[in-house]
Amino acid sequence: MTKYLLLAASLFTLNACTTATAYNPLDDYRQLNPATNLPTPTAMSNGNFTAEQVARGQYMVGLLGCGSCHTNGALIGTPDLQQLLAGSDTGIAWSNPLLEPNPGIVYPANLTPDIETGIGSWRSQDIVRMLQTGVSKHKEQSLTVMPWPSYQKLHIEDVTAIAAYLMSLPPVKHQVPTNLKRGQKATAPFIHFGVYQSKQ
Repeated sequence: MTKYLLLAASLFTLNACTTATAYNPLDDYRQLNPATNLPTPTAMSNGNFTAEQVARGQYMVGLLGCGSCHTNGALIGTPDLQQLLAGSDTGIAWSNPLLEPNPGIVYPANLTPDIETGIGSWRSQDIVRMLQTGVSKHKEQSLTVMPWPSYQKLHIEDVTAIAAYLMSLPPVKHQVPTNLKRGQKATAPFIHFGVYQSKQ
């Protein structure tokens, strides 16, 4: 299984006392450049929302960079533009895979209104609650890998516009892998964000 490591800054250096024969856990990973500037898909006409709400939501989704995680391939630098906002087959480790062999992993969800694999059965209130509290339609608490604590600061008009935009997207059928708890073995690839510094 492929594992990736994203360095959030170029601070990583090996310990000065590391020898050529010592094990370096980073040998199991390769560094990537994630895709961060992605287009936002065009919404369809939706009689439940105004054109202004949908346009504002599209702006907000682009501004917040939702596609950087929720687009297949974006986390590993090869975004599939046919699957914009339709979830990722590459997960994000939320515990440190350098310290534990089987970290907890979350796979960014399909945000399109596909009934089977996306948010097609969600109401706008469900999306608003998810963005403001991190609690899903199914009453599951999201990890802060999805930065809902920061989204709590958004104005309700902006959060509602995001919901309007997502519900107006063309549905894309794409089932992402199941999230994993710590200790469960991953069968799909994942990345890990981190800033590393040498011990001095």
